[in-house]
Amino acid sequence: MAALLVGVCLLCMQLHMIICRPALSEKNYMSTFPFVNDEEIRKTSFKNVSHPNGTSQYLPHILIIGVRKGGTRALLEMLSLHSHISAAESEIHFFDLEDQYKRGLEWYLDQMPFSYPHQLTVEKTPAYFTSDVVPERVYNMNSTIRLLLILRDPIERVLSDYTQVFYNHKQKNKSYPAVEDLLLKNDELNTDYKAINRSLYHIFMENWLKYFPLKNIYIVDGDRLIKDPFPEMQKVERFLNLSPQINVSNFYFNKTKGFYCLRDSGRDRCLHESKGRAHPQIKPFLLGKLRDYFHEPNKKFFELVGQTFDWL
Repeated sequence: MAALLVGVCLLCMQLHMIICRPALSEKNYMSTFPFVNDEEIRKTSFKNVSHPNGTSQYLPHILIIGVRKGGTRALLEMLSLHSHISAAESEIHFFDLEDQYKRGLEWYLDQMPFSYPHQLTVEKTPAYFTSDVVPERVYNMNSTIRLLLILRDPIERVLSDYTQVFYNHKQKNKSYPAVEDLLLKNDELNTDYKAINRSLYHIFMENWLKYFPLKNIYIVDGDRLIKDPFPEMQKVERFLNLSPQINVSNFYFNKTKGFYCLRDSGRDRCLHESKGRAHPQIKPFLLGKLRDYFHEPNKKFFELVGQTFDWL
């Protein structure tokens, strides 16, 4: 017993300001994460010292891992409508950037929002999905974490990717090539273009499935989330075992912006003006090349995850 007490004291000294999360009843905890075991509960039960109001910073229970220009910000904002969700506002890039990762889990914990014990903490960084090193690092932090991956038609994602970079240059009064100049090389599709490579979903998914089973990952249909967000958010709620709080009245179509905005407790809010920008029009022959190129990669992805999307 004395040796055990000494061990506990040494552990507390090493963790500094991190203390154990108050014990949750098995019934309440397992209703949120039905497949975790006692070892994993202990592994993910660290938090910063509580504030007097009962809130603390917890390591994330949920990660939105990508994909870039797939609708991650919209998904995070919609998920935040739920009272049991506490979301980190900024992209932390903890797992994909070496300088951030070297700071350790205590630093990562300090970046989390303050939340109540009944809330689930979520962080989103779209770059996680396409990074080679992130899946293993996330697994080492929490092997039972829930992962949300939002994807769009790969061609739409390519054009959205281009649009963002184009406007980023424009805001800095810098020139940027026309989309055709980047998509084509010697009259053939430029498969070295990063925006195209990021849309080869099966390659990155294979890496994630080395560490996480499909039951840990929910793939959100980004195209459907844009067109009709409520049904998609119902599915997300069910995957996370959240009580059904998000409802159709939380969404309204903004004709000026051309996409759905949110209504929460009588307050209306829309995504930043940088969202929903019109994509460049490309010539039919180039669109055909993109469709031909992504046909097989899309099929491989569908086979990998056991479901299909309207991309073929």
